[in-house]
Amino acid sequence: MKLFVGLGNPGPKYAGNRHNIGFMALDRIAEDHGFAPWRGKFQGAITEGVLNGHKTLLLKPETFMNESGRAVREAAKFYKITPQDIVVFHDELDLAPRKIRVKDGGGHAGHNGLRSIHAHMGPDYRRVRLGIGHPGHKDAVSGYVLRDFPKADAEWLDDLMRGISDGAGALAAGDAPKFLNAVSLRVAPPRSSGGAQGKPKATPNAKAEPATPAQKSAAPKAPSAPEDTSAPSALQRLIDKFR
Repeated sequence: MKLFVGLGNPGPKYAGNRHNIGFMALDRIAEDHGFAPWRGKFQGAITEGVLNGHKTLLLKPETFMNESGRAVREAAKFYKITPQDIVVFHDELDLAPRKIRVKDGGGHAGHNGLRSIHAHMGPDYRRVRLGIGHPGHKDAVSGYVLRDFPKADAEWLDDLMRGISDGAGALAAGDAPKFLNAVSLRVAPPRSSGGAQGKPKATPNAKAEPATPAQKSAAPKAPSAPEDTSAPSALQRLIDKFR
């Protein structure tokens, strides 16, 4: 069994906060994949379902962010889930909005929710870091994360949630690259190959590969330069005619 944990604060007051993006991700997965109704258990809201053949538990701790680890520990202990089968979705100040990264283990980087999980479960769990950007100064962080996403962010936020839901099955199977690819297809879909003039657009950062010997021999040869003669060209003769 897999345990997906979304970090946030409980109650409608905080529902739209940047700090609650982890809750948002789990809500979208549960809705799109037909999970059971949420119910209260393990000091949190919990639901069960199946992702890509893997039984998966979704948990939103309702202990407030600073005590998230208590709920995670209770659920993991009850279902005998190891840290390696736990995935935590959380907001990430050090990533630009709409950016996403997957990380295994490591420090908590000052995130209070992760700090609490570290204290109760250790660091050996997987994290899905959801970029919300940084306000620019550490003194502004608290007010920034506890404010709602502005309306201008609604479109990319919805794309991000759709991508997370699309890739949830791959994440449950442990395939982080496939999960990230699913998100990328929503957040940064591939451009059409046809431009305004019907010409293909160049792929950013693409590099041309050197031609193989076979390709070189098959390539049409450039025409040889014309012989240098003293006879005037047709254009020159025309010019001379009207002098």
